[in-house]
Order: sequence, then structure tokens, then C-alpha cells
Amino acid sequence: MTRRRLLPYLLAAPGLALALVIVLWPLWQLLVIGTGDVNRFGQVRGFSGADNLLAVLADPDFHAALGRTLVWTVGIVLGTILVSFPVALILDRDFHGRGIARVIVMLPWAVSLTMTAIVWRWALQGESGMLNSALRGLGVLDGNVQWLAQASTAFPMQLLIGVLVSIPFTVTVFLGGLASIPEDLHEAAALEGASPWAAFRTVTLPLMAPFVNIAVILNTIYVFNSFPIIWATTGGGPASSTDILVTYLYKLGFRFGRLGDAAALSLVMFALLLLFTVLYVWLVERQQRRDA
Repeated sequence: MTRRRLLPYLLAAPGLALALVIVLWPLWQLLVIGTGDVNRFGQVRGFSGADNLLAVLADPDFHAALGRTLVWTVGIVLGTILVSFPVALILDRDFHGRGIARVIVMLPWAVSLTMTAIVWRWALQGESGMLNSALRGLGVLDGNVQWLAQASTAFPMQLLIGVLVSIPFTVTVFLGGLASIPEDLHEAAALEGASPWAAFRTVTLPLMAPFVNIAVILNTIYVFNSFPIIWATTGGGPASSTDILVTYLYKLGFRFGRLGDAAALSLVMFALLLLFTVLYVWLVERQQRRDA
């Protein structure tokens, strides 16, 4: 009996050990570098304690990038959820050409994010970009707008790109959730005289809650660490006005040669994501216990 109980753990042990090595070893290396006196070549010359962390926390660029990262993450995740849910509801219905529509929605997911960002950079060019040409043709603009050359328009456009590239994955998650809802529940709601909105609010939305939670957590982790959109379009400019934490980290490590500070910032970012995930899961489980 004891052997049967231990067998699942023994079978899972090799994979678990490998996962721990893959996760814990880089964290340990970051800790060593982040608390060490490191030269530009990555050589640790001694222990510096929290000096690297304090240097990062005292940098005004860090505070600006942190606030911008919060706007970046919340804006894209919330915008993606609000757009993807109606799209998934439409694609879940049976209509002529549904298969083609699903392929069109999912197709951007197959394209490299870096290539997508580069295409958008071309489209947003001030002199020859497609967006300016289209808006001038429609009579919306009289002249060209330098979309990526000024902070007032560069970051909002990057937020829009972030939402657009996040839709395919989120729609896929929501379609899986909608497919798991038994059709009998909708039929029973209709027989009880429930309106489409009432059926959506009392049947569809509660049963979709776990899938919404998955989409929120995974999108938050993905968007928080998203590097290509910012870097390929503006490189964090103009004047660092579009830097988020991940691009600020890249500049610290590979442009300014502050590898110790970059490692300390990596640990801060890891702690923020871990804190968010634990807090969000705790809040969801608490709400579920209340509802039960």
C-alpha cells in the first residue's frame, strides 16, 4: 500500500528535480551577481551586500520605468480581456465561415513578436508609414504625425500593439472555456425564460471565471516581461520616455555595463511577479470560498 502511494511521487521526482534545477540555479546566480561587486565582464570580485539594489532603487529612471510598467501591464491585460471575450463569444457561435474567421484571429500568434513589432514600426513611420498615409487619404489628418518620435503618442501606440498581439492567445483560452460549458445549461436557462443577457450573466460568466483567471495570470507574466515591442519600435526612447522595467534592465546590463544592478533588478522583478501571482490566486480562492 505504501509503495502505491509513493509511486506517483517517484515517477514525478525526475521532472520535478529538473524543473527545480532550471528555476533555482539561475535564481542563485542572479543572487550571487546581484549581491556582488561585478565588473563589466561579469566577474564577481567580492560581496557588496545590498549596494546594487540600493543603487537601483535610488535611480529616478527606475521609478519612472516601474510606474510605466504598471500602466503597460494593467492596460494591456485589461484591454486584451475586454476585447477577447466578445471575440471568443462570436467565434463560439455556429456561422458560415467560422473556421476561416478563427484562423484569421489565430494567425498573428504564429508570427514572431519581434517581426510584428518591426512591421508596426514601419507602419508608424512619420514620413512614409501606412497609418499616416491611410489617415491622410481618409481626410483625418492634414499632415504627418511622428507617432514614435514623441512620448505623447509613442507609448499609447505601443499599448495598442500589445493588446493586438495578445488577443490570439487569450481568445484561444476563452474558446476552450466556452467549449467546456454544457449546452444543456443554456437550454435550461432558455426554458426558464431567461434572456440572453441573464443567461450570460448567470451561466456563462461564472463558468468562465477559471479561464479568465488563467488568462489574467499568464498574460500578466507575459506582458510584464515583454521586451520586443518596446525595443523594436522605440528602444525605450525618446529620452527613455517609453522604458519599462525589462528594457531598463537591458540597458543597465548591456549598454551601461552595470551587471550587478541589472541582476538586482531581475530579482526585484521576479519578486513582484511572484507576489502578484500569489496574491491573485489567494484572492480568487477566497472569493470562491465565499461563493460556495
